[in-house]
Amino acid sequence: MVLHEESDAPIIEACRQGDPHAFASLFEAHRDKVYSIALRFTGDPAAALDIAQDVFVKLLTRIRDYHGGARFETWLYRVTVNACLDRQKRRRPLPFIGEALDAILPARETTLAGLLRQEAQDHVRQAVAKLSPEHRMVIVLRYTQDLSYEEIAEVMACSRGTVASRLNRAHKILERRLKRFRYAQA
Repeated sequence: MVLHEESDAPIIEACRQGDPHAFASLFEAHRDKVYSIALRFTGDPAAALDIAQDVFVKLLTRIRDYHGGARFETWLYRVTVNACLDRQKRRRPLPFIGEALDAILPARETTLAGLLRQEAQDHVRQAVAKLSPEHRMVIVLRYTQDLSYEEIAEVMACSRGTVASRLNRAHKILERRLKRFRYAQA
């Protein structure tokens, strides 16, 4: 079930009034995105489930805090980002990131190419895992959720310029960390 901003309003209002069916509708509409962000940030399915559970518990207990100033989905992303960053403060998970490897690997998927692809994905995951939480989160939101700079800025409660700066810095760090791997593949 996909909710749209116009149809979210009555469901959100019903949630604010304590309607469990409305909450179930919000959960169904947004659970995959919340889990996806958490999984790509942590790289651990169990940790991602824990984060998603925390997000929906927060949603249930804090839905009254949502006043419609931002899109509901943006507000929910912000709750998800905060949950991921809170977990990061408690432990150091490995993030999942991967599909930007076509320039490194051969186009034809042979067994060797498959092994090389897996190795490259592992190198990317490790490089992303070493990014600061703020840099890692902009990478996750931009490349796995396909959010615009403006949407990321709203979710992370910072300026568009800060998002651009963090992405630029993350790209440079990743390029430097992955350069050795690229030359090793040549």
